[in-house]
Amino acid sequence: MELDISGNKLSGTIPSTLGSCISLERLHLEGNKFEGLIPESLETLRGLEELDLSENNLTGRVPEFLGRFSVLRHLNLSHNNLEGEVSRDGIFANASAFSVVGNDKLCGGIPELHLPPCSRKKPREPISFKVVIPATIAAVFISVLLCSLSIFCIRRKLPRNSNTPTPEEEQIVVSYSELIKSTNGFAAENLIGSGSFGSVYKGILSGEGRIVAIKIMNLPQKGASKSFIDECNSLRSIRHRNLLKIITACSTIDLQGNDFKGLVFEFMSNGNLDQWLHPTTEHQYRTKKLSFTQRLNICCLIFNNIAIDVASALDYLHHHCETTIVHCDLKPSNVLLDDDMTAHVGDFGLAKFLSEASKNLSINQTISAALKGSIGYIPPEYGMRGEVSVVGDIYSYGILLLEMFTGKRPTDDMFEGDLNIHKFADMAFPGNVMAIIDPSMLAEEEIYENEVNEHGIEERAIILNNDFQVNRTSNIEECLVSLMEIGISCSNKSPGKRMAMNIVVNRLQIIRDSFFRSINR
Repeated sequence: MELDISGNKLSGTIPSTLGSCISLERLHLEGNKFEGLIPESLETLRGLEELDLSENNLTGRVPEFLGRFSVLRHLNLSHNNLEGEVSRDGIFANASAFSVVGNDKLCGGIPELHLPPCSRKKPREPISFKVVIPATIAAVFISVLLCSLSIFCIRRKLPRNSNTPTPEEEQIVVSYSELIKSTNGFAAENLIGSGSFGSVYKGILSGEGRIVAIKIMNLPQKGASKSFIDECNSLRSIRHRNLLKIITACSTIDLQGNDFKGLVFEFMSNGNLDQWLHPTTEHQYRTKKLSFTQRLNICCLIFNNIAIDVASALDYLHHHCETTIVHCDLKPSNVLLDDDMTAHVGDFGLAKFLSEASKNLSINQTISAALKGSIGYIPPEYGMRGEVSVVGDIYSYGILLLEMFTGKRPTDDMFEGDLNIHKFADMAFPGNVMAIIDPSMLAEEEIYENEVNEHGIEERAIILNNDFQVNRTSNIEECLVSLMEIGISCSNKSPGKRMAMNIVVNRLQIIRDSFFRSINR
């Protein structure tokens, strides 16, 4: 969830009621005239990934609770009137993740900030404090003791199993007959996709009317049963907003006495990225053809974060899981889009736990599994007896990113001989990037401008003088060059030269924020 009211010249104090919006992930209040302290109520927003309060008139100290936000990746407090010591904990330990420039009264922090040291002189303590402080400490101690006793008593009354899931986390049990009923007998009109290991149907669970996607494994296909087990093992141990959420699984016998295995997922109403990039007919998904801003994913709107979402999912799998997971089959059709155009990476049928890939599989077995991925997205080292690794996923991501902006599949007929999509982009970089961009992307943006000018939807776009057009074209080209650079780096033939996924996420966020600022000047 995102709240962006930046650049509106709003005044007053930041509402403390924002602390009740606990599902906020991105909060942008920059470029206003807010004053006063940063509310302590924001401490409840533990899910914040981005917080930008820059270019306001805020005063007081930098809240220490910001250093305890475990998922906060971008913090901008620059150009305010903040004072006091800057923490060294959490995000404040990473100079590239936060900014406090333009606050002349700040001190301390990590050396990279080049802030003056804080004075360690302690003010003379009023005599009354000698009475107040011990009394306060005693009161706090008694309160903590009473709370601890209450919690102890409550826990003794609970069942011994402390891992009982909450109602939201408790897995739904769905029978084979319920799956038949929800899909009208796996009717063709409910078929929404198919692959080598199974087919996916749209279904409606009768109990709560919930719309779901049901993946039915094609068990006669060699490897399908193993794919089912691998996908279950992968999905049961991971949780991230950009990974497709599994609801339940069903393993039983069907009406003919054959083995049946199915997976039930959240339904993604906007299909997959491949359908948006490559409409299959004149009318199918025509309204879903991505506009310029949607394809760039850098305009800081809810619908335009596909590239960052996919990179964030891979960063989580590679660096933040208890055991590193390699997806092994990243491609546009495995990137699903929900109501808000948030991307979710799915299809973990080929996923490998890195420790298992290195300890329990021979090289031949590893290569066999990898090559069941999709031609064009498989890293070249997998075809040269290389082992599954996170840099293989990075290669696939680089190809996907290049495909998004060129509009060409890696298997396009034009790529023959030693020419591939990586070399195609690399030869155009940086001077001729605009020449290889998907023409429909830029054409649709021109249509959008004409509509805005004609109807007066946005005052900023009513008068497009020559200077604005030149600056706008320059900003667009600068963004595309930066994005192509990431795609080219990630799809490098040499695994050691590919950009790590956590760096990709940071770079994409910087590109998005820079472009957003440029179009709001």
